[in-house]
Amino acid sequence: MASELDVISTVESFLGVSLRSESAVMILTTMVAVILGLLIFVWRRTSDRGRDVNQLVVPKAVAIPAEDDEAEAAVGKTKVTVFFGTQTGTAEGFAKEIALAEEIKARYDKAAIKVVDLDDYAVDDDQYEEKLKKETLAFFMVATYGDGEPTDNAARFYKWFTEGKEREAWLQHLTYGVFGLGNRQYEHFNKIAKVVDELLSEQGMLIPRVVEFQPPGCSTMILTFGNEPEVLGSSLLGIKVLPWCRVMGQAHITKCLAVRVICFQTKKFDLGNKCCSNHHALTIYLGAKRLVSIGLGDDDQCIEDDFSAWRELLWPELDLLLRDEDDTIAVSTPYTAVIPEYRVVIHDPYVTSSEDKFLNMENGNTSIDIHHPCRVKVAVQRELHTLESDRSCIHLEFDPSGTDIIYETGDHVGVYAENCDESVEEAGRLLGQPLDLLFSIHTDKDDGTPLGSSLPPVFPGPCTLRTALAQYADLLNPPRKAALSALAAHASEPDEAERLKFLASSQGKDEYSQWVVGCQRSLLEVMAEFPSAKPPIGVFFAAVAPRLQPRYYSISSSPRYVFHRVHVTCALVYGPSPTGRIHKGVCSTWMKNAVPFEKSHNSSGAPIFIRPSNFKLPVDPLTPIIMVGPGTGLAPFRGFLQERLALKEDGVQLGPALLLFGCRNRRMDFIYEDELNNFVEQGVLSELIVAFSREGPQKEYVQHKMIDRASNVWNLLSQGGYLYVCGDAKGMAKDVHRTLHAIVQEQENVEPSQAEAIVKKLQSEGRYLRDVW
Repeated sequence: MASELDVISTVESFLGVSLRSESAVMILTTMVAVILGLLIFVWRRTSDRGRDVNQLVVPKAVAIPAEDDEAEAAVGKTKVTVFFGTQTGTAEGFAKEIALAEEIKARYDKAAIKVVDLDDYAVDDDQYEEKLKKETLAFFMVATYGDGEPTDNAARFYKWFTEGKEREAWLQHLTYGVFGLGNRQYEHFNKIAKVVDELLSEQGMLIPRVVEFQPPGCSTMILTFGNEPEVLGSSLLGIKVLPWCRVMGQAHITKCLAVRVICFQTKKFDLGNKCCSNHHALTIYLGAKRLVSIGLGDDDQCIEDDFSAWRELLWPELDLLLRDEDDTIAVSTPYTAVIPEYRVVIHDPYVTSSEDKFLNMENGNTSIDIHHPCRVKVAVQRELHTLESDRSCIHLEFDPSGTDIIYETGDHVGVYAENCDESVEEAGRLLGQPLDLLFSIHTDKDDGTPLGSSLPPVFPGPCTLRTALAQYADLLNPPRKAALSALAAHASEPDEAERLKFLASSQGKDEYSQWVVGCQRSLLEVMAEFPSAKPPIGVFFAAVAPRLQPRYYSISSSPRYVFHRVHVTCALVYGPSPTGRIHKGVCSTWMKNAVPFEKSHNSSGAPIFIRPSNFKLPVDPLTPIIMVGPGTGLAPFRGFLQERLALKEDGVQLGPALLLFGCRNRRMDFIYEDELNNFVEQGVLSELIVAFSREGPQKEYVQHKMIDRASNVWNLLSQGGYLYVCGDAKGMAKDVHRTLHAIVQEQENVEPSQAEAIVKKLQSEGRYLRDVW
């Protein structure tokens, strides 16, 4: 007891206060709590900087809160919004670091720029209109995916924008530009960008006005808005409109928005050579103003050059909008994009890495999607081709038991596979870094300030370089020009640096197109050609290697028939590239080597998610269906037939169903042959029609079988039937489409234009559906 009193006395003398009162004890307790809190805070900050373990599986940029939108445009600034709709990250890259936003920021002090994911722009559909009304200058970088479909992150906006209610004047204050990302090999080249561009220009107010046309030969068009006559000082439907008028002796120049004119009397747009008589009422469509013509990027060639050409058209127009008349400042030197680079922290090898936690992590998100996939095990894996085949096709079953993964027949599954060990080891060698290096990447500086908005979101860390290269780096696709520029900046040999710079330049367009794109040189191949180019890890993952994207597969099963299984039918991608390198598809190679848990406790697994599709069976099971799917195009139809079998077993009556399947040889690649024959025996499939392209003297494909049964095909469609096509978009789907036109023209005895209208009607009614890639 005496010793305790001695301690209290010592503390009292040190603090200069008495601790024998209640108030003093409270003061001391508070002081201790504050000190402990500060110590914990400092320790946590230090620990976070050292380890920075992130539990996100797939990185995604954080959405800007709605309340911050208006605060971003400061006084005297012009708000510029760059939207992107992307599937693989290219459109986002054009919007951000390698392209638009950063250069606008560098050129114009007056611009307050913001880059926005279309999916994050609005919480709900109603907010889209509310927010778009406030935009004055916006650019849309939008990709077209699949069979003319919007990308996943643009799907909600596109549906709202194209199917929404009729609106009164709401975009007349918007100036905009659109750049599309597509591939000319596909039928609906850049469809999404074209539709967005057209709707932006058209959506506006309808204003009946009186116009006065001068006699033929005079190109002046006068519109009266209220009591004041105004002259359109721009081209209108090919008519050059002079900036003057002789009405009331005044000249009123109007800078027009996008304008279309319809005469109430003739209902025609062409007023150039067939002018109506004077004073006919016209309808003027005033919508958003198109700053420059739409840009159409072609990924089959060099989409970066397409983007650069479109971007150069912007600067003269933006100079007028974002520079004051007395502003003589101009960009004296060409803009050079800053090479993005993460801050990298190297960790002690004994620190537990996030990859260990990730392997056993349960997905805690209520919504499983592309940004929040769920790791599942492989239950079954087997080869579908016979030993006689020199190719391979894998049947694989994921087991989502115990997860929230659900799907419907006809949906797609996205799979995050890993690069093979061979590619990972080659990448480590080219970087000159050990694969067991434990590191993490960060988008802020040591002091916590951000490095810049152009950096892609980080991936989880700490992790080893082996894991990062396997799970997050796209190593096998041809590198973009921006990646070549980053490699050039870190090439120690001057000749190699100059060669890389040339390939990345506009002058090197043809050589890049031939040497990189045409020869399908992978990133690893290009790096091997320039061995002195060894970018730091922070540059490699930020600017050289894009993120490894998920691969999508049409699910080849029905949840109504197989419980707790997601089936995939995958053709192995394996063959020589133009350079002689053996190209191995990332995901198909992973599936080929996957170990199912039915064979081993140490089974394979992958993060997956479900992407909904509109490729569905008719609501009425009695509706006739025709399915066309050669090779792995059979996948969704296997699910359809499983669903029909489950319905039949429940006593539901089924309508007729035809399946046109194609393969090379029945002895080699007739996949699921026994199952298909069983579907016929069970009455689920009315007729199985198979085209063998390598058995006879002439190649026979599914479109030839369609022609042979033209009458039956058209009879079923005429009865309200559905036509489904699944498979290769560049070849088979185009051939089937042309064959359908020919069948309609022949069976209905109509002209080609009428046949085309009938086919379009089938599409608009949702009775001609395609799942193509």
